[in-house]
Parts: sequence; structure tokens; C-alpha cells
Amino acid sequence: MSNQIASIDPNVDPYGYLGIIPNTDGSITRSQIPPRPFSTTIPDHDSSVFIQDLVINPVKDTWARIIIPREVLNSENKLPLVVYFHGGGFVMAITIDTPILQKFCATLAVEIPAILVSVDYRYTPENRLPAAYDDCVESLYWIKNTPNELLKKYADFSKCFLLGTSSGGNIAYHVGLRVAGVSEYLKPLEIKGLILYHSLFGGNERTKSELRLARDKMLPLNVSDIMWELGLPIGSNRDHPYCNSMVEIRSNENLFDQVKIQGWKILIIDCDGDPLIDRQIEFSKMLKAKGVQVVDCFSEGGFHGCEYFDGMKLKELTLVVKEFMRGN
Repeated sequence: MSNQIASIDPNVDPYGYLGIIPNTDGSITRSQIPPRPFSTTIPDHDSSVFIQDLVINPVKDTWARIIIPREVLNSENKLPLVVYFHGGGFVMAITIDTPILQKFCATLAVEIPAILVSVDYRYTPENRLPAAYDDCVESLYWIKNTPNELLKKYADFSKCFLLGTSSGGNIAYHVGLRVAGVSEYLKPLEIKGLILYHSLFGGNERTKSELRLARDKMLPLNVSDIMWELGLPIGSNRDHPYCNSMVEIRSNENLFDQVKIQGWKILIIDCDGDPLIDRQIEFSKMLKAKGVQVVDCFSEGGFHGCEYFDGMKLKELTLVVKEFMRGN
């Protein structure tokens, strides 16, 4: 998502596109490692929001950015809380400080409006899955126990939503499953729903949309295969439940019991220009068949993560998310 990576054709140089160099021993060398700030209020990137960066776990080098619409700073009203997990295929050295993420998060915070906490997590393959899931579950307990006055003053902890893009959507789903059964331990944080945007899932068997868009300019098959090869536990294939959600859904009849008890709703968003669209449609149908409350929004055109780059599509996305949150 950096300018350097965006200029590389993923079908020609998938590793360069991901910002990594493969080594003969199976490890990787990163071509760029973004800096991470600690416990600081940072200069304005957007006059419409106030932002603050805070450490979650200094040992793991994980942190979060709090994004608050400036208009709420002069109000006594609290806003819903959105916990956001960014994309990058678990591999790319993207942080919450990446410029397009700043714009994306600021727009969501202002337009919904909501208090948004954007969470950074450890990359693979240095820390293979489930490390990212662990980090993001930890972030929820960090929010629950936070001494941060901004969150306590302006965020309505009783109206919390988990939102994720691409691999972040995958994370939001798996984190949701983990914490659905321990809701009492998260209070006063109360999750009302999951918002899964262009979620990164896969499987050994290719879908029609993956084959149709095999040489996609944003998420071609060779890139997604590398992401899973570097992200999954060593020795696993793409039918591992972290990758292929349908495997666990079909084998575990009780998988969503706690989700249904909590009354959560799940919003699934994708477009037919995304190689992952067929998986999202199958995923949505299966969740509905299991009795989960699902709202899906599948649009024509677009591409994987297009709302990051298209202001009009981002505006449309915020309206969909806003309407979903309003109904919960």
C-alpha cells in the first residue's frame, strides 16, 4: 500500500509487491520496516479528527491509534466504539500510520460518527497465525481496562463493533468467535456485531471468481498463496480453518451458539471485482443457514479494497456501515 509497493506488478514480482525478499532458509527480509510511535499525541493528519497513539504491549510491539471526531470533543454525548483491524495479508509491513489507512479511518470516524480504535498486530511469518488473533483479542482487554481518559469520556463501551478489512476481516471473524463466549469478562465492553469488509479467506480448491481474476492487479492468486504460505502454521495447507472458514463451520455444529446467544449481527461486504467474492457469498449463505443474523452487501464492479482508493466508494461504504450500526 506504499507508493513503492503500489508501483510493482504483483503478477510479475509478488514478493516485491508484498515488500519482502524470500531467503533460502524459508525466512524473509523486509524491504521496509515502518517506525512505531509510543504513547504520544501526534500532529494532525486530518483537521476533522483528533488522534492519539498508545502502546498495547511493548514486549510484542503492538499499539493502537484512537481516532475521535473533533466535533465530539465539545459534546457530552458518547459515540459507538469501532475497533478496527487493518489489512495487508498478515504479511505486509502496513501500520495504522499508513496514509491511506489514516484517511480511511478518519472518514469512518467522522461519517458514522464513532470513536475508532485502529489496532496494530504482529506480522507473519515472523509471528505466524494465531499471533495476530492473540494480539487483537488482547487489544479488546486493553480497551476494557484502559486508563485512557479520551476513551472513557467519549466512547460508548456498550456499543462496540469489530471491523476488519481483508486479513483484518479474517481477524475480526476469528477474534469474534474467540470472545463471544467470554462476554462477561470483557464488560463494560459489549460487542454488538462484526463488520467484515472484503475478508481474506481461502481454500485448496479454487473458486470461479478466483480463477476469473487469477491475474488481478490487487490480489492475484500468486500473492494470496504466498500470504497463506507465510501466515499459516508451518505444515498447514489452505484448508486450515484460519484460511478456509467453511471447514470449521461444516464440522462444528455449535460454532455460532455464543454468537447467537449474544444477539450479534454480522455485516459482510464485498464486490464482484474482488477475487474473494465467491467465498464471501458462500460464507454469507452458510452463516444464514446456521441461524446467524447476517446482513450482506455485494456490489458490482470495484476491486479488493477499492474503498481505500476511491472517495465515492468510501462514502458509500460508510453509509452501509452507519446503517448497520444504527440497527444494533
